[in-house]
Amino acid sequence: MSKSKTKKEVVAVATELKVKGRPVNTSSVRQQKLAKVADLKAQGLEVKRGRKPVETSKNQTKKARFEALRAQGVEIRRGRPKMIKAEPEMVTAD
Repeated sequence: MSKSKTKKEVVAVATELKVKGRPVNTSSVRQQKLAKVADLKAQGLEVKRGRKPVETSKNQTKKARFEALRAQGVEIRRGRPKMIKAEPEMVTAD
């Protein structure tokens, strides 16, 4: 049998907030990092991710060269260049 609840008990149960999922440890390193990133985004600063490129690497020099060619208006196509076939000459029996 169930007991009947008074109005005060029903209101108290209704205002209770239930949190689903795993509890968050606010003092963890990950949560502190997320808070720092959120703070920087709120200030309007850029948040960069990943590994920083080495400016003197071969890949970076290649990218810079291609950007310079694009700025000059040169069309850069991907892949192997097409072979231009010569027109075959008509051979006549003389």
